[in-house]
Amino acid sequence: MPFLAAETLQFMIVFLLALSTSLILVPVAMYLSHRYGIIDEPGGRREHERPTPRLGGLALYGSFVITVIVAQFLPVPRFDSLEIVRLTGLLIGGTFIFIVGLLDDIFEFSALVQYIGQIVAAGIAIAFLIFIETFNNPLTGTQTDPFPFVVTVTLSLFWLGLMMNTVNFLDGLDGLAGGVAFIAGTMLFINSAFRLQPPQTSVSLLPLALMGASLGFLLFNFYPAQIFMGSNGSFFLGYTLGVLSIIGGAKMATILLVMGLPLLDVGWQIVNRLREGRSPFEGDRGHVHFRLIDAGWGQRRIVILYYLFCALFGVLTLLTGSQLFKFIALTVMVLLAIVGFAVLSRASAQVTSSSSS
Repeated sequence: MPFLAAETLQFMIVFLLALSTSLILVPVAMYLSHRYGIIDEPGGRREHERPTPRLGGLALYGSFVITVIVAQFLPVPRFDSLEIVRLTGLLIGGTFIFIVGLLDDIFEFSALVQYIGQIVAAGIAIAFLIFIETFNNPLTGTQTDPFPFVVTVTLSLFWLGLMMNTVNFLDGLDGLAGGVAFIAGTMLFINSAFRLQPPQTSVSLLPLALMGASLGFLLFNFYPAQIFMGSNGSFFLGYTLGVLSIIGGAKMATILLVMGLPLLDVGWQIVNRLREGRSPFEGDRGHVHFRLIDAGWGQRRIVILYYLFCALFGVLTLLTGSQLFKFIALTVMVLLAIVGFAVLSRASAQVTSSSSS
C-alpha cells in the first residue's frame, strides 16, 4: 500500500506539472505569435472568423519536455537498461520536428520539405533504438520473429511519418487534434501503468506528461479557439504519439484503435486525390471533419463525436489482452469507417450537384 501511495503521488506530480506548465506557456505562445506575426488569418480550410495565433505547439512541446526531464528524477522502478537512450531519441527527434514545424509556420514550406524533415526526425528515433522489429500475430497471439533490418527501418519510417501527417491533417477543427491526443495518451498511460505485468511505471510517465500538456492546451484551443497548435504542434504531437506507441509493449494496437478513424481518413483522402489526378499531399476540405462542417454540423458536435469514437475503441484495447479481440475490433472499425465514408461521399456529391445546377 505505501508503494501504491507513492506511485499515485508521482503520477499526480507528473500530470499536474505538465498541466500547469502548459497553462503558463499557452499565454506566452499567444504573445509571441502576435509579437512575430505567426498568425492564421481568417479564411482557408478552417474558415475561422478572426486572426488566431498558431504557436500553440510551443506550449505542448515546452510543457512535455520540461515534465519528462523532471520525471527522470522521480524514484520509480526502471526495468529497461536502454530506456534513457530511447528517451534521448524522443527528445532530440521531438525538438527537431518541432523546429521544422515552427519554420513551416513562418515560411510555409512545400510538402516535399516537410516530408524530408519528417524522415530526418524518424531517422533520429531509429538511431536511438526506437523502431518496430516485431508484431504480435492476432491469429496465434504469439510474437513474430524480428524483422530484417531493412524491413524494420522501412516500417518505422512509414509509421512515424504516418502519425505526424495524420495529426497534422486532423488539426482542422478547434480542439480536435489536441483532444484526440489526450485520449490516446490516456490509453497509453493506463496500458503501461496498470495493464502490463510488470507495470512499466517509468515509461507510463511519458504519455501522462503528454496528457497534461494536451489538456492545458485544449482549454485554450476548444471551440472557439484562442490559439491553434500550428505545424509546430501537430508535427510534434504526431511524432511523440508515434514514438510512445513503439516504446513498451502492446501499444501499437492501442494507437491503431484510438487513431483508427483519423488514420483511415488519411488513407481515404490519398486514394481520392490520386483518383482525381491530384497530388496526394495537396490539402483540401475532403477530410471527414470538413465534410461534416460543410453538411451543416457544428464544430463542437463533430469534435465530441470524434472524442467518443476514439475513446470507445481505445477502451476496447484495455478490456482484454487478446490480440484476436483487438484485430476483430479493428476490423469492425474499418467496416464502419468504409460505410461512413461512402455515405459522406454520396452526400457531398449530391450537394455539389445541387450547387452546380
